Amino acid sequence: MIAAGPAIELVDVTRRFVTPDAKVMTALRDFSMTVKRGEFTCVVGPTGCGKSTTLNLVTGLARPNQGDVRLFGQPVTGISRDIGFVFQADALFPWRNVLDNVAAGPMFRGAGKAEAHDKARDWIARVGLSRFEKHYPHQLSGGMRKRVALAQTFINQPKILLLDEPFSALDIQTRTLMQDELLDLWSEAGASVIFVTHDLEEAIALADKVYVLTAGPATVKAVYTIDLPRPRVTAEIRYDPAFIDYARTIWGNLREEVQRSHNQASAAA
Repeated sequence: MIAAGPAIELVDVTRRFVTPDAKVMTALRDFSMTVKRGEFTCVVGPTGCGKSTTLNLVTGLARPNQGDVRLFGQPVTGISRDIGFVFQADALFPWRNVLDNVAAGPMFRGAGKAEAHDKARDWIARVGLSRFEKHYPHQLSGGMRKRVALAQTFINQPKILLLDEPFSALDIQTRTLMQDELLDLWSEAGASVIFVTHDLEEAIALADKVYVLTAGPATVKAVYTIDLPRPRVTAEIRYDPAFIDYARTIWGNLREEVQRSHNQASAAA
């Protein structure tokens, strides 16, 4: 029985690691974040500020040096089956066709082949790729591969969904389609989401809440609640006056950190 409370909590977290030249680097410092159940949270910040480190802490792949990370009120002690992760790069098996890629998760979790294939066909249909079940990843476009990745993730019914710049390599038209596809799947699944992106407009179009991180070592500079109606069509919501106001306000905060990160990099060069 899962107790009531937030889905994800990072409380006063500090994360350090040793660089290849044996220096200690602090990626996150006094970092706190809360994601409610079913909430879509986006994280923006300068390059190298620790956004991906945040996701690694939630998965349990990294441990905090200080502070606490909790999922549904329980400390993170390892990799949870309740988490789905969509990466920037394709994480598909190149030797498997679409059907077998999507069926892999249920089979790894103990489902029989027939059951896994039935579930996979359902999810492949949901992302509009029924005609491509027998195709291999190299035979698909970038957008189609990303649809397979979403089906591959959602088929496992994750309670928590982590996405690390999943659409950054796509052209703008395909990215917009994939954003709407993601929102449709998320609205059905009700997962709690952390979506990392460098694209501020993408963050505002998708999110219930946007976290702005400082230049490294990262902490939370500001949190914005995005009060835009749902369901959203991302190509249209960008013309809403409220969207434009959010973009102007948040960029004012983010721009300072981007400039500070640039200055830090220039000084270290």
